[in-house]
Amino acid sequence: MRGASPWQRGVRNESQVLICPDCQRLHDLDLDSCATCKSTALICRLGEVECRSCGAVRMARSSETLGPASVAPPPGLSAEVEAALNRVLGRA
Repeated sequence: MRGASPWQRGVRNESQVLICPDCQRLHDLDLDSCATCKSTALICRLGEVECRSCGAVRMARSSETLGPASVAPPPGLSAEVEAALNRVLGRA
């Protein structure tokens, strides 16, 4: 199925999250907000949090400061990613 997705992006505890259509109806999603304009229209990528409303960019806090919310990748994930890259890039 192509076209616009009913899911929306947000940032919660310095991590990019997807918000399902049912949850979008809630008034308090506990999303992070921009320190400049207070908008919750944020995206988190490559260690930065950017406000889609005013364009303010700040460095995301490191995972060490976030505490137990950070999760280790599942075992074997790096091997799966490497194999997928090799297939896509045509490596032997």
